[in-house]
Amino acid sequence: MSYSFEYIDIILLAMIAGFIFLRLRGILGKKSGFEEDINQSFPHETPVVKTDVYETIVTSFSEGKLKDIKSLLGKEVYDQFDQAVKDRKSKNLSSNTTFIGINSAEIKNHEQNKNMLEVTVEFVSEIISHIKDKENKTVSGDPEKIKKVHDIWKFSKDSRSVNPNWVLIDTQA
Repeated sequence: MSYSFEYIDIILLAMIAGFIFLRLRGILGKKSGFEEDINQSFPHETPVVKTDVYETIVTSFSEGKLKDIKSLLGKEVYDQFDQAVKDRKSKNLSSNTTFIGINSAEIKNHEQNKNMLEVTVEFVSEIISHIKDKENKTVSGDPEKIKKVHDIWKFSKDSRSVNPNWVLIDTQA
């Protein structure tokens, strides 16, 4: 008689395991081969704001070191920055910027146009900025005053590119 209880226990446990398996399959589904590719469903990653890029671009532009940031700038923005640096040099002016920090970096918009991903970010930062002439006299700004700067920058990236960098394509102050 003791053997009959073991068989009943095994059958009962098998029925419970089968019931649990069928419930999980009903809830989780089964692989049918027609699953949608996650990368196709969400063709772009959620943009991540890298604030160190903002600081690098601001300080390199101020120092006139555009070659250091050329890979981070779109052609139009690079040309505009290059022209501003040349204008400064032609007038014998130098820009001095001390980057204090970023108060906020907020994504205002992000969209996809064909294979190009674009994100618009509003930066609020604190900077000490002034421009000096050839006699080292301040002609613009204040070397002692921290000013709050509001910038809206638009970045772009080709979703097919293996390059992880976003490129600055537009700036608004």
